[in-house]
Amino acid sequence: MKKIMTIVGARPQLIKAAAVSRALGKSGIKEIIVHTGQHFDKNMSAIFFDEMGIPAPDYNLEINSLNHGAMTGRMMEKIEGLLLLEKPDLVIVYGDTNSTLAGALSAKKLCIKLAHVEAGLRSFNMKMPEEINRILTDRISDYLFCPTDAAVSNLIAEGFKNYNSKIYKVGDVMYDAALYYSKFSKDRSSVMSENGLEDKKFVLCTVHRGENTDNLENLKSIIAALNKINMQTRVVLPLHPRTRKVIKKNNLKLAFSPLEPVGYFDIIELLKHCRLVITDSGGMQKEAYFFGKYCITLREETEWVELVSNKVNLLAGTNEEKILNSFIRLSEGEPVKVTSLYGNGKASEKIVKLL
Repeated sequence: MKKIMTIVGARPQLIKAAAVSRALGKSGIKEIIVHTGQHFDKNMSAIFFDEMGIPAPDYNLEINSLNHGAMTGRMMEKIEGLLLLEKPDLVIVYGDTNSTLAGALSAKKLCIKLAHVEAGLRSFNMKMPEEINRILTDRISDYLFCPTDAAVSNLIAEGFKNYNSKIYKVGDVMYDAALYYSKFSKDRSSVMSENGLEDKKFVLCTVHRGENTDNLENLKSIIAALNKINMQTRVVLPLHPRTRKVIKKNNLKLAFSPLEPVGYFDIIELLKHCRLVITDSGGMQKEAYFFGKYCITLREETEWVELVSNKVNLLAGTNEEKILNSFIRLSEGEPVKVTSLYGNGKASEKIVKLL
C-alpha cells in the first residue's frame, strides 16, 4: 500500500486522525488529508491541526451549515473528484459523522478499499443520524477496526462474518491521542489560570447534539439542572456555536458564564482537573474515563456500554431531577480506576501494521 486518503471533518475525527497520522508517518505510506469543513469554527477545526502537529490538510472542502442530505451530497461530489485525481489505494474514515458516510460511499462507488476506524459501535437508536452513518459505513467497509469487545460482538451479531470484510479489535485511537498529548497539555494550555479554575472544584460540561439543541424542552431542562449544580460546584461549559445560537434565540438564562470553544490541549487540562464530566458527546464520555473522571451522559443510551456496566457513566437523559441525582451520586463516588477497556495506547500502530 503506497497511498492512503484520510477523510475528516469534526473534532473527534481530528483527534483520531492525529494518532493514526503519526503512525502512518513512520510507515512510509503517503497520506492525503481531506478536511470536509464540517466543523468550521477555528477553535473546533484549524486550531487542532496547529496544536496537534497534524500536517495541514491537502484539501479543505469548506462544506458546512447545510441539512444532512445537502451536506452529505455536496461532500460526496467533492470527495469523488479528489479520489479520481489522487487515486489512493485505500480510504480511511473515522466515527459516525456525515463526513464519514460521504467518504465511505464515495470510495466504494469507485471500488477503492475502505477502512472504518471505530467500527461496530451501536446506540440502537435509529433516530440518531450518527447511528445511520455508522451502520451504513460498517456495511460497506473492507477493514473494520473496532475499539472494544462490545463493538466486535455487535458486528458478529449482525452477520458480518458472512460479509467480505475483516474485523479487528485494535483498541481506541482516541486513547492513543489522550496519552500522547497529555504529556504536553500543561505547557500548551492556559485555560485553568485564565479562568481562575482550581483542581477538582468545577464540573466540565459540553452540550451539542441535535437531539438536545433542537428540542427546546430538553435544552431548558439541561440548563435548569446545570444552573442548580453551579450553585454547589462551578460549571465550566465551552459552548458549541450551535448551542450558543439556540440559547440566544430563545433567551435562555445561564447562571454562569460559558467559555468560547476551546482547543484540544485546553480540553485535556480541563479533564485532568475537573471534578466530573456532564456531556452528550460520545467522545467526551471516553475522554472522561481516560482521565479518571465520572461522567453523566445527557442521553438515554450510549455506544460506550462498557462505561455504563463499569458504573463510571450514568445515563441521565435530559430529566432535570435525574441529572441532579446523578451529580450527587457521582460526587460521592470513589476515584475512577482506569483499566485496559480501550486498549494499551497502541491502537494506531496496530491499524497501520494491519494495513
